[in-house]
Amino acid sequence: MNKKYLYMLSAGHLSVDINSGSLPALLPFFVSEYGMDYTSIAGLMFASSFLSSIIQPLFGWLADKGSRQWFMVLGVLMAGLSLGVTGFVTNYWSIFAAVTLMGIGSSIFHPEAARNVNAIAGKKKGQGMSIFSVGGNGGFGLGPLLAVFLVTTFGMKGTAFYAIASLFTAAMIALAAPAIRRESARQLAAVTKKATDNPIPRENDWRAFSRLFLVIVFRSTLFTAISSFLPLFCIQVLGASHAVGSATLSIISIAGVLATLVGGLLADRKGYVRTMRYGACLLVPCLAVIVFTQNIWAVYAMLIPMSFAMQGPYAAFVVLGQSYLAKSLGFASGVTLGLSFSLGGIIVPSLGWYADSYGIAAVMLVILAISICCAAATFLLPEPKKA
Repeated sequence: MNKKYLYMLSAGHLSVDINSGSLPALLPFFVSEYGMDYTSIAGLMFASSFLSSIIQPLFGWLADKGSRQWFMVLGVLMAGLSLGVTGFVTNYWSIFAAVTLMGIGSSIFHPEAARNVNAIAGKKKGQGMSIFSVGGNGGFGLGPLLAVFLVTTFGMKGTAFYAIASLFTAAMIALAAPAIRRESARQLAAVTKKATDNPIPRENDWRAFSRLFLVIVFRSTLFTAISSFLPLFCIQVLGASHAVGSATLSIISIAGVLATLVGGLLADRKGYVRTMRYGACLLVPCLAVIVFTQNIWAVYAMLIPMSFAMQGPYAAFVVLGQSYLAKSLGFASGVTLGLSFSLGGIIVPSLGWYADSYGIAAVMLVILAISICCAAATFLLPEPKKA
């Protein structure tokens, strides 16, 4: 496993996902600077996730047809340049189009990059995917902080940073692409030789993948719901300040970087299915403590365990999807990396309606119930066939 190339791909992952992570923090500035209403803001979030979630498996399917290193370069450029434009135009539909292109850029990057990571990682696929995933998690964690700093320091034109950063990152990946292709081919050749000595057919297990998809639906809903309602629960139910409530997500994101690395190592040693079960089962008591104690100190005590429960299995479920669809790595990556974030954005608005009708405390009980369903669903997952 050549970690140098994994770090480069992780840097590309950071460059792409820092745009998606920055968008929510830019929305209040769109309201104050451009006069957008809440319906318009919701439309931008929809634009960033809905179309990209549909087409990302398509780009994964295309990646499976042959090496397309330029997908990674194009994805980095589209994501960064598109978000960078939003600080220089004021027309809503222009911004809507830019945000849509940002989401498409993310969809183009992820499947091809994850396919290369799978090849380069060799036998240590969990560790390799965790290194790659740290870039994405870091992007989502640092994005809001960076967005606020840029706009408060330089005004809306501070978004130009995203475009400039994408140019440098895309150039790095473009220069390294031939070496990444050679390393991927070398690792795949080694796997092919081993398979020749001990032949095990590479097959797609769609039944197992459909069960994993069920877990992805629950997991994505939990991620988005916790991100949306945990700060509000702390503020409105527990009486915490806005700063204390919002800090919960920052702690989960920062601890998630370490959790992702530890989870990757655990996945290689204990297995991908078992790692997912550990994470899903750990999340249930963490949420139960938060919901039933209704104490802000109890919430903070649960944040780091929650981070490990949520972020630790990240590499495991991506590699597990690739293991189930061994002949369609790009498509599997498109689903696990794409839908795992966007599906929640489609489902969670119904929880918002429920919260409006019955209160934040009631919706937290629903989130707890979803976590129990997610944990139960992981026990339906079969162990992948070993190559």
